[in-house]
Amino acid sequence: MRSDEPFAQVVVPDHKTLDRGTLRAIIRQANLTVEEFLRLLE
Repeated sequence: MRSDEPFAQVVVPDHKTLDRGTLRAIIRQANLTVEEFLRLLE
């Protein structure tokens, strides 16, 4: 995933399920809290 303004790039594996630690690392790289991430899923 990538955003140009401001520039940010996060690698997201293409798996049916992700390990909890991998998902938390992706959320952290995206500069989100777990709560913000969950709100975006709604």
